[in-house]
Amino acid sequence: MGKLLLFLLAAGCLAPLSLRGQGMADGAGKAIVVGFVGGFVRHDDTKHAEVKFAAHLRERYRSAIDVEVFGNHSGTPALQHVLRLIGPDRAHARIIIFGHSWGGTETVTLARELEQRGIPVLLTIQVDSIAKPGQENSTIPANVENAVNFYQSRGLLHGRPEILAKDPARTNIVGNFEMTYKDHPIDCKDFPWYARMFTKPHIEIENDPRVWAEAASLIDLELSGTKPAAEVSLAASHP
Repeated sequence: MGKLLLFLLAAGCLAPLSLRGQGMADGAGKAIVVGFVGGFVRHDDTKHAEVKFAAHLRERYRSAIDVEVFGNHSGTPALQHVLRLIGPDRAHARIIIFGHSWGGTETVTLARELEQRGIPVLLTIQVDSIAKPGQENSTIPANVENAVNFYQSRGLLHGRPEILAKDPARTNIVGNFEMTYKDHPIDCKDFPWYARMFTKPHIEIENDPRVWAEAASLIDLELSGTKPAAEVSLAASHP
């Protein structure tokens, strides 16, 4: 269950989004954020929360970051995109990766590809991460500084309940946070009837504003440079 922490989200605690986003990146290099949608979802399908979250980040940080969303079968183009943006100064790259369902697995896969090239990752965010055939999604590589995992355990599709650090001395697991929807249903009316019938909890967590608010808070911490995410003790809210 865990305790509720609405970190950086209380009313009046944040400056207007555009101003805060610009201020956070003053004097810092452009951060790179890569998102992965789940299943066979198009990378630009705006009814999916990953795409909406990317748009929110672009508005929040303006020119301070580069945000792109990819299909979870587009790992190679995503890697090429990151390599093109960071250029030769790989040791100082500032990269954040997030994904839902199979996109959560691709999040870990991309982090491993970057590890092989000596490229650090600030943060990985997995939302109801489901392993793709032949791919492991629970061990976070040592190049990742902080990692967080949100999951639910009901329905035909449910995410990995625990992620672990390959090297705990180098990677902080912010937490594995279970979200429940039995008494807190999420509106998924824009999704097909069969998804609502057979995989409802899996799409509820994808569309849960609490999850994306916590993700935004962690990204704020990483990009502000004022406090490392390792000092945060997050816990998902449960009504």
